[in-house]
Amino acid sequence: MEKLQYKRILLKLSGEVLAGGEKAGIDVKTVQSLAEDVYNIYKLGVQIAIVIGGGNIFRGETGKGLGIDRTTGDSMGMLATVINALAFQDVLEKLGAPARVMTAIEMRAIAEYYIRKRAIRHLEKNRIILLAAGTGSPFFTTDSAASLRAIEIEADILMKATKVDGVYTKDPRKESDAVKIEALSYLEVLQNKYMVMDMTAISMCRDNNLPIQVFNLFEKGSLKKAVMGEKIGTIIHND
Repeated sequence: MEKLQYKRILLKLSGEVLAGGEKAGIDVKTVQSLAEDVYNIYKLGVQIAIVIGGGNIFRGETGKGLGIDRTTGDSMGMLATVINALAFQDVLEKLGAPARVMTAIEMRAIAEYYIRKRAIRHLEKNRIILLAAGTGSPFFTTDSAASLRAIEIEADILMKATKVDGVYTKDPRKESDAVKIEALSYLEVLQNKYMVMDMTAISMCRDNNLPIQVFNLFEKGSLKKAVMGEKIGTIIHND
């Protein structure tokens, strides 16, 4: 049997990832492909928690342009993450993986309310948990929610899945001379303001010594390589 580097992970997905090549909404083929990748590592025995953003549907900051109050806009964004989590849950269960959506805002008719010990119990029973509605409070991003939940459930690592294969000195999609960085300290991320996650999320990981791995989820087999400890993407940890 293949040896796992990480037994329990928190996978952070942006809402935009679920949109595939579209500007907004949920692309069924993309969700199916991502869910299959998650299912493949689930079968290896990895305990998986997932935090999904809601940017493919609505961002709190988007509401500003519409004259919507920031607190209200953030609440709308939290609801968008629940929609994404429910979609992902449905595909996972069709693949054969038991999955539970847990929300930071109580909505008993469609999901469980997030309670730390209950979340850990689901993981111990080999259920995938999808943690939605951010932290339940406005002004906090889903990156911060991912860091918080990863620390609470005692994950071995926070895996930030993106469309780019790691952290670069510049945006590789715009600058041809961008150089990939294989390893960084939290302090380097904060000092150089690398756009990996928001600064609150990075600070929480630093204070709790939680490593972060940034990689391209769309590269075939990348998630499996990550949980097996292969060198892909960029790893962020203490010096």
